[in-house]
Amino acid sequence: MPRPKPFWKTKTLEEMTPEEWESLCDGCGKCCVVKLEDEDTGALAYTRLHCKLLDGSTCQCSDYANRRQHVPDCVQLTPVVVEQVDWLPRTCAYRLIQEGKPLPAWHHLVCGDRERIHELGHSVRGQTVSEDTVFEEDEIDWVIDWEGTEP
Repeated sequence: MPRPKPFWKTKTLEEMTPEEWESLCDGCGKCCVVKLEDEDTGALAYTRLHCKLLDGSTCQCSDYANRRQHVPDCVQLTPVVVEQVDWLPRTCAYRLIQEGKPLPAWHHLVCGDRERIHELGHSVRGQTVSEDTVFEEDEIDWVIDWEGTEP
């Protein structure tokens, strides 16, 4: 008897349960890096700075349930938001599912190992510092080209 297909291959983002939705996050931390927008062109520049709530050594939010109380502009991903924003990483599972593409082989839902993403360097683990450690006027000094890992 053939195995049933995994939920991310049979459901749209809108059809997923809250548990399925949350399980899609690979924990890369890329959506939590500070992005600077050019006021004239609207172009985004990615930095090596992360949200004050992100633990840079684990790539986990230190207060996920209450994050919007501490960071009011934290974007809560929904199917509509995923469709509208252009800053999600190209490897983001939400973006991939929205675009009808497969999850990468290193995604924990595919390989069964939540550490694989970090071991293979597909996360920001150990590569960023907290935005709280840098003056706002110095953020431009932290802009980086994530060498193909940015959206």
